[in-house]
Amino acid sequence: MHTNTTTVRRDKDWSTKSPHVLYARDDYQLDDTAVRHELSATTAEAPDAADRADKESEAADYEKPRSSDERAKDTLTASDLPWYFSQGMRYPKPARRNRKTNKRLARLLPSETSRGDRISNQLMFVPPNYETIKRKGKLKTILLYNGLSPWNVKSGRDVFLSAKCPVSTCTITGHREKATTADLVLYKDHYIPPSVPRSSYQIYMMYFLECPYHTQHVKYPDVFNWTATYRKDSDIVAPYEKWEYFDPRIRQVEQDRNYALNKTRKVAWFVSNCGARNGRLQYAHELQKYIQVDIYGACGTFKCSRSTAERCFEILDRDYKFYLAFENSNCKDYITEKFFVNALTRNVLPIVMGARPEDYEASSPQKSYIHVDEFGSPKELAEYLHLLDRNDELYNSYFKWKGTGEFINTYYWCRVCAMLHDEASFRRPKSYDDINEWWRGPGVCTNGSWRNYRARNPEKPVPESR
Repeated sequence: MHTNTTTVRRDKDWSTKSPHVLYARDDYQLDDTAVRHELSATTAEAPDAADRADKESEAADYEKPRSSDERAKDTLTASDLPWYFSQGMRYPKPARRNRKTNKRLARLLPSETSRGDRISNQLMFVPPNYETIKRKGKLKTILLYNGLSPWNVKSGRDVFLSAKCPVSTCTITGHREKATTADLVLYKDHYIPPSVPRSSYQIYMMYFLECPYHTQHVKYPDVFNWTATYRKDSDIVAPYEKWEYFDPRIRQVEQDRNYALNKTRKVAWFVSNCGARNGRLQYAHELQKYIQVDIYGACGTFKCSRSTAERCFEILDRDYKFYLAFENSNCKDYITEKFFVNALTRNVLPIVMGARPEDYEASSPQKSYIHVDEFGSPKELAEYLHLLDRNDELYNSYFKWKGTGEFINTYYWCRVCAMLHDEASFRRPKSYDDINEWWRGPGVCTNGSWRNYRARNPEKPVPESR
């Protein structure tokens, strides 16, 4: 996860480090013409019908690979790229307001847009009155109720200033005596009821790193206003990784290499947890009946020490065509470093199990993986993998996303600070009647495949916050 925190993750299988069709940038983005001419972005209005029609008419072009000459014509400079890209320099201006209602136009909360995760919107949000806020010199206080150490941050403003957050007028404390005056009381994974009365203007937020199977069941109702999890319907989405295109119109480019060259082995998997509840090991064993699957670690017969993980991944890059990026749980939006780091940063084609197919589609580079639920059985999957193994052109089509974007730093603390300056969020703060119903209710996780779950539950909605 590209945030300013350092965390320990459950079942982190062999990671060496601490999004499929028409994945659009979020709503803050200017139209494609404006991107070329604006050196500084403002939080833009939602696109009108004409803009949407233009984008839809371009959709077919997104799927067409472009030659290097065509790409050269569309090259973006550092001043074109938003500040959160590794080479980006474009910082936001204060958000515009609706002339009639005087409300800010940026879409920051799940209730304001169903498109995407709003991370880009929040990264590019600056309050309309931010210059006045800075002149007054008053800071928003964030109390980390579980202490500073779980977050690996220092007290004070360092995390905001060092990241050069567009909105940096916040300060962090771990002192619980600030519970009555803090603007945000933030919990990480575990809720501890405060021993002091709660002020009406305060925001309480719960951060969950892991999926519902491995997180606390909160016994207290009507506590939290915001959530911060990997889920896209969280108020502040904190994914393990976040992919974004340099230019949303260019999602596929011709590659100058054959990714299948000299690869002699089929499928690999590095795994240490043999008891995952989603049956991933059983699926891999069934797949082994129809195609070569080399399982490394405690759950298989192949060995490569985790102390030399980089060498193990070099073997993966050199010898294997496919990698099983199987999560330990099948839950909505639950996609971890097993996919983003172990697979996509390598030159191997990932086969995924975990989140729903549409979650991978929304979070991944276009045509960068294969989901097990695209096939009726491990046997059907194996047949397709054999086809890819025989056809280098088809296999290489899964790597045309490379070079079209990057995994961005999502600057979690910058976004938290920006959101705390959003007047609309405080004027009528939302609340979760029962955070458990939202976090672990029907449709959030399944022990089997999502294909089978939908066959059994065709119309079960996922609960939303109010």
